[in-house]
Amino acid sequence: MKNAIISEVKPNSIAWELELVAGDKIIKVNDKELTDLIDFNFETALNNYKLTVEKKDTGEIEVLEIEKDDDEELGIVFESAVFDGVKRCLNKCIFCFVDQQPKHLRKTLYIKDDDYRLSYLQGTYITLTNLKQEDKERIEKLNLGPLYVSIHTTNGELRKKMLNNKNADKILDELDWLKKINIPIHCQIVLCPGYNDNDELIKTLNDLYKYKKIVKSVAIVPVGITKYRKNNDLKKVDYNVAQKTIEIVNEFNTKKKTNFVQLSDEFFILTNSKIPDKKYYKNYSQLDDGVGTTRLILDDFAKCEKKLPNKIKDKKTFHFILSKSSLKAFDIIVNRLNQIENLNIVKVVVESKFFGDDINVSGLIVGSDILSTLKKQKNLNIVLPSIMLKPYTTSFLDDMTVEDLQTKLNSKIYIIEDSYSVSEVIELCCEV
Repeated sequence: MKNAIISEVKPNSIAWELELVAGDKIIKVNDKELTDLIDFNFETALNNYKLTVEKKDTGEIEVLEIEKDDDEELGIVFESAVFDGVKRCLNKCIFCFVDQQPKHLRKTLYIKDDDYRLSYLQGTYITLTNLKQEDKERIEKLNLGPLYVSIHTTNGELRKKMLNNKNADKILDELDWLKKINIPIHCQIVLCPGYNDNDELIKTLNDLYKYKKIVKSVAIVPVGITKYRKNNDLKKVDYNVAQKTIEIVNEFNTKKKTNFVQLSDEFFILTNSKIPDKKYYKNYSQLDDGVGTTRLILDDFAKCEKKLPNKIKDKKTFHFILSKSSLKAFDIIVNRLNQIENLNIVKVVVESKFFGDDINVSGLIVGSDILSTLKKQKNLNIVLPSIMLKPYTTSFLDDMTVEDLQTKLNSKIYIIEDSYSVSEVIELCCEV
């Protein structure tokens, strides 16, 4: 069953004027059934088309004639970008984060997707191990790129072991195919000490460089290990591993005279190294993997700093919710903001008790962690980034909501929508 269910209608849009509402279903566009947002975007690119809708309240079917300008959108948001169900992951990766979660979370957090459509539309990572022939034909026909690909290693036997999939060894064949049809890709390597580091990493980087025509970036991130992992066969990326990896990447990039490979911020934080300049990150292609977040925030603050007032009218105190990984940037920012008269910023570094001490990124801070950190305090102005919440909701990963947390702490919580900028933070705190 294909369900293109509307979750939001934008005010004053075509859909709003046609009285479409959340819960209505788009059945067809131009007599074509839709499998995903790609179909929808393609069919509605025309200036004139027919929309078949099943109304939420009555179940009645309506056929609407749409006329629009070239740059005009229908104005709807769907519950999901895929209407026929997510293509599931067929791997059982040794480092899979989904398998390292507690059992009582919402069901959607246990879904392992490996869907090329979500990779194209939303930048999620795929392994290329579950593509059918019709999928490949569609990717080529519609030129669906860039795709985000989890490489991990180009050693076929090692990749089979790491992904626990007998078909995972064909990665170079898949890269050959993508190169042939000229589909650009962004590559990810989850670094697992003792598996794909050191000489194996060097081999992988050299292999990927042969595909530089289509490989637009290569990101290396450290394996995440939670307290729920059932065995200890994986080692975490410690200072020595991080330092060695930095050296390998620096040497590789220097030889190639390009920043072909980029490390996530955690490597520099682990080794207390200087965060690279913005040119290292090119166009920040893999921000969601934590590659360049600190630099982006620091540079944004440098621009905003010139506009900071010397004093604000009323005395205010804000508590910033921070992870260990965000301290590199916010130590500098908070110190500067606290020079403003009448403004007091308190850093609240939240320990990850929910997932375990080795998890220290902002996106995995949950409501119960914040509550346990601040439980003895009340009547606070709390500031936290939207990256801690499920997209388009107020729910943390542990299903506690912002509203729940506000009530339990008897405090006001402010959400910073753009997690990669400090402009909202300054506007909130400094009244500018």
